Amino acid sequence: MAILLGERAHLIEFPSLLLPPGATTGSIVNISVQQNHAEEKKRDAEFWTLQNDILQNYGVKAPENPKLELRNVTQTSVTLEWPHVELATAKIRSLDIYRNRQRLAAIPSPLTNTSTKLSGLQLDTEYTFQLILRTTAGTFPSNVLQVRTHTMTDTSGISVCFGNVQDAVLLENAKMALREMGAKWSDKIQIDTTHFVCTTPAATPSGAHVTGSMSSAPGVEYQKALQMSIPVVQPTWILACHSEKKMIPIHPYYLGATPSTPMNSAPFSRPQSMSQATLPTPASRTNSPTAAKANRQSMPPPHRSAASPPSSSFVNQPQSAGSRQFESTPEEASDDDEEAAAARVRKGTMSKNFKFPPPAAEPTPPLPDIPPTVPKHDDVGAGADSDTEEVSLGPAAPSMVEVPPPPPVEKERSSTHDMADEEVGETEEISLE
Repeated sequence: MAILLGERAHLIEFPSLLLPPGATTGSIVNISVQQNHAEEKKRDAEFWTLQNDILQNYGVKAPENPKLELRNVTQTSVTLEWPHVELATAKIRSLDIYRNRQRLAAIPSPLTNTSTKLSGLQLDTEYTFQLILRTTAGTFPSNVLQVRTHTMTDTSGISVCFGNVQDAVLLENAKMALREMGAKWSDKIQIDTTHFVCTTPAATPSGAHVTGSMSSAPGVEYQKALQMSIPVVQPTWILACHSEKKMIPIHPYYLGATPSTPMNSAPFSRPQSMSQATLPTPASRTNSPTAAKANRQSMPPPHRSAASPPSSSFVNQPQSAGSRQFESTPEEASDDDEEAAAARVRKGTMSKNFKFPPPAAEPTPPLPDIPPTVPKHDDVGAGADSDTEEVSLGPAAPSMVEVPPPPPVEKERSSTHDMADEEVGETEEISLE
């Protein structure tokens, strides 16, 4: 190890391991030091080679500034494009679009995307656009592009994509009109396409042959136009713009908006809702006196026939074996229904001497004051006693006597299979004393 002490003095330390054998304290050793010029040259050559490689790879070629160009301009939109960004050995951080020196948005997929369309602009207004490329090697702005949107009388910004136009003469006239207006057209939808022109959504015969689908199926370009919200118009719109020498509203020229193809025909018809549809009523269901009244446009309620007992889901009430009939619900209730509702009101308590009327009999008048008797019901078995049984009012042993529950009032009417749904008059309580 050599240590510089001054301009003419050096301190050299020699490791003791390199001393020859037998050298002890006080031994005199001769040491010769020589400079290795060959190794120095080799070292210097390797160093400068590395520096040159670093310079050629990272210091000569820098990222290039984007070159912004105008592709198309309309009354309310501008389409811009630029070549692929050159990053050299740097890495991209962002690629932003600026409008009037204000950041508008970031370009998605900046390494592959080379165009953008800006909409929502004002008529006949001047704008400035610029791209800002930010990389690990620095920031590289593009040129400033000045654009002025078109007026309504300037139709040179129209860029249409032709679909299936069945009339060849009409197609040629539309192309000739576009050529005279300074507009452009293509067979493929591009980023600057403003309108899709066709007379039918079906694919062209050549396109159907390439894709292997039926010629009546919607074309690929037609479906792409719908996905990109591109208006689909007829060729007559181009002729109208050419004749009027200005932009014409596209609403009357939408596909399917002509009198030859009314909007209420398929596939432009809307299904009728259930609330507007009138349900058909068979002739067998019009026997009700309220069939002539106005009906609600809704599902009909179940109809109870007078010849069969009403069906119910309560306990001890059998279901009717016959099929239910349905009729429409009237708008207003009749007077008979109001009287029936008033007659169903129960007053007082049920008398033990009350007897239900026979199925075909009229409502019975109130019973006179007679000694209480127990009538013989139709549903009682043949071995039932017709005499009245006295009920003991005294206390009974719980283990011997079981108190039955009180008979139901409202459900009593439906306990018999042959009993019809008839009205019952008011009951009168008779004292048993």
